[in-house]
Amino acid sequence: MTETRAERFRALHHGGTPLLLPNPWDSDSARMFERLGFTALATTSSGHALTLGRADGEVSRDELFDHVARIVAATALPVSADFENGFAQDAADLADVYRQAVATGLAGASIEDSTGDDDHPVRELAEAADRVRAAAEAAHAADPAFVLTGRAENHLHGRTDLADTIARLQAYQEAGADVLYAPGLSGAADIRSVIASVDRPVNVLFGPARLTVSELADLGVARISIGGSFAFAAFGAAARAARAFLESGVNDAGDLARAGHEATGF
Repeated sequence: MTETRAERFRALHHGGTPLLLPNPWDSDSARMFERLGFTALATTSSGHALTLGRADGEVSRDELFDHVARIVAATALPVSADFENGFAQDAADLADVYRQAVATGLAGASIEDSTGDDDHPVRELAEAADRVRAAAEAAHAADPAFVLTGRAENHLHGRTDLADTIARLQAYQEAGADVLYAPGLSGAADIRSVIASVDRPVNVLFGPARLTVSELADLGVARISIGGSFAFAAFGAAARAARAFLESGVNDAGDLARAGHEATGF
């Protein structure tokens, strides 16, 4: 029997070395990462919003589904999607979102405990765990089961209470999350504590901790993702070249452009 994308994605979390997960922001970047040799992909909400000229969190549910369908169609690799806070308020609607996610051909998706409310940015733990449970039940009803990542957003909102973050990840594990993720963890000791406190693969956002892939592997990290940084780096490179064109009258983007042609195959 042919292995499905969801089955392959699940297995990649248990391969003995961290799964390196780049975050495409459109179909072309997805194809490029596949050509470069990555084995799975995950979408980025901030990178997607950037392509629409919006801030992270300003994309609608319908726009998200259109986006992930295009990326799934563009590559043979397993794709996990950043579903932000689930695009739903009640549990029944939330479960429907994740059933629709399975139907798109995604191998997995995330659910985070953010609210979108600057005054109260993170949900109460009991409510957040109930939402993970609803998403997990929908994800695991698929055959094969879709990989659900439970995210604790504390550190992205200046809430640096590690004990609370760990309690949240433990609750999301019990609620059915297959992978656990607390973006923004900033040191080896914190990452080690998280990994020692849970029994699921842990994803780390590459960058904030300023640790290499090898160092993260030594800590026991199962998956390393990039977030929106590659998308913003692409815009940064274009801005640097455009500034030189505008201010100095030169085109110094030649090497980058050639590298882009080679990476994309166009």
